[in-house]
Amino acid sequence: MAVLGAPAKNVSPLSKDGSIGFLQSVILEKQENKEPFYVLDLGVVASLMDNWIRTLPMVRPFYAVKCNPDPDLLAALATLGSNFDCASRGEIESVLSLGVSPDRIVYANPCKAESHIKYAATVGVNLTTFDSEEELDKIRKWHPNCDLLIRVKAPEDGGARCPLGPKYGALPEEIVPLLQAAQSSRLKVIGVSFHIGSGATNSRAYHGAIESARSVFETAARFGMPKMNVLNIGGGFTAGSQFEEAAVEIKSAIQAFFPNEPGLQIISEPGRFFAESAFTLATNIIGKRVRGELREYWINDGIYGSMNCILYDHATVTCTPLACISNHSNPTCNGSRMWSSTVFGPTCDALDTVLTDHLLPELHINDWLIFPKMGAYTVAAGSNFNGFNTGAILTYLVHSGSCARI
Repeated sequence: MAVLGAPAKNVSPLSKDGSIGFLQSVILEKQENKEPFYVLDLGVVASLMDNWIRTLPMVRPFYAVKCNPDPDLLAALATLGSNFDCASRGEIESVLSLGVSPDRIVYANPCKAESHIKYAATVGVNLTTFDSEEELDKIRKWHPNCDLLIRVKAPEDGGARCPLGPKYGALPEEIVPLLQAAQSSRLKVIGVSFHIGSGATNSRAYHGAIESARSVFETAARFGMPKMNVLNIGGGFTAGSQFEEAAVEIKSAIQAFFPNEPGLQIISEPGRFFAESAFTLATNIIGKRVRGELREYWINDGIYGSMNCILYDHATVTCTPLACISNHSNPTCNGSRMWSSTVFGPTCDALDTVLTDHLLPELHINDWLIFPKMGAYTVAAGSNFNGFNTGAILTYLVHSGSCARI
């Protein structure tokens, strides 16, 4: 795998139906050390990038590093041509360490520590967002040559899994004072940014937000400010039908409000779109209890680890059994009787409950539960509570289909 700035690593080819076989091979290698592990499918990442380019060719993706900062994922995306949305010095450092040019980074945090602004200036990250006069004061002081995007509150983000409007985005009545403040400080506002919320379900929200951005472009022009040329439509994308629906709304709105706009650059900040379905998590069953018809299992990752997405990202996780230890002849337990089951994480907090009333076959200690679509806001927000180190979970690299580009 030739990925930008990344050390050579083993990447296992994956046949079309080979995921179970690969998981079994890793599990057999881990007979003594049955720690949880991730599988990152680089073929999925490449396929998602192809889909983005095909569906929204006019929008340049800036991957939101906060969603999953796995170095191999970042390196693969860099090689595939993605740019990056960073929110801190640490995220900027991670991206630059891959050999990515700083002009491929948007510092998309409307409220930044002064020391982080200074760092961005020293390394040449020259595009950032703001939504308050206080932020303009910091930028004027520490990075006055930085190009700015005014972050506005999207008119609608109620359909998002995680709305962002309560925290970020200038209100309509704040836009004129902010533009005037930037103008008086001789700061260059080159465009508008918005975000309809993470995990958006109402794709129509993009239409209203782009319409609002158009009005900001016109307001800046009335004040005699330099012509804006960047529209940042944020994130909120989920691969699949939601993305297809969002693309229809975005293209329609661009045609309606930015028709034949010369020099307009449209960028976006997808996170879960690229990360979610590319990662699979394998967990080992470390405990079991039978209470009548109920089966209770403990696994070695949970709410304080990768499954924090259940609390913080409002995710619904699913799993499939892999009984490699107790049922060699039928590891996927096809045709087995199903039992109402509870799955707990490994910590001593009762909150650490991953699944309840979930149907599973009869499983045993040292069998495995496999969780698909575990790449978005999972390991990125895990902790070391009770001594279980989420950051120590290994990731194995595979590629399905053709992976020649990475």
